[in-house]
Amino acid sequence: MSDTFQDNDTALAEPKAGAMPNHQINPEVLQNISVAIKVEVGRTKMKIRDLLRLTQGSVVELERIAGEPLDLLVNDTVVAQGEVVLVNDRYGIRLTRVVPASDRMKNL
Repeated sequence: MSDTFQDNDTALAEPKAGAMPNHQINPEVLQNISVAIKVEVGRTKMKIRDLLRLTQGSVVELERIAGEPLDLLVNDTVVAQGEVVLVNDRYGIRLTRVVPASDRMKNL
């Protein structure tokens, strides 16, 4: 059996004899699911006419104010905010606020 596919019997908890199945998902299966993580610096809207005028060196003004925390999105849902850091010549984000799980569940 490959690492990417598992038999449905291992993904769901086994129901007890005579009991109604509760279909609980095995946490190990969930931990192996990939999610897309993005860091959003800011957004803006512009007309196509203005978009077509962009050239190298153009500046696009974002709606976010300088110094505001950046958003960390998981599958396009904000789960945290933070600030940019440099880690071994790579950009990273230091989390300054994590959205409580109960609030994240409301946005699903």
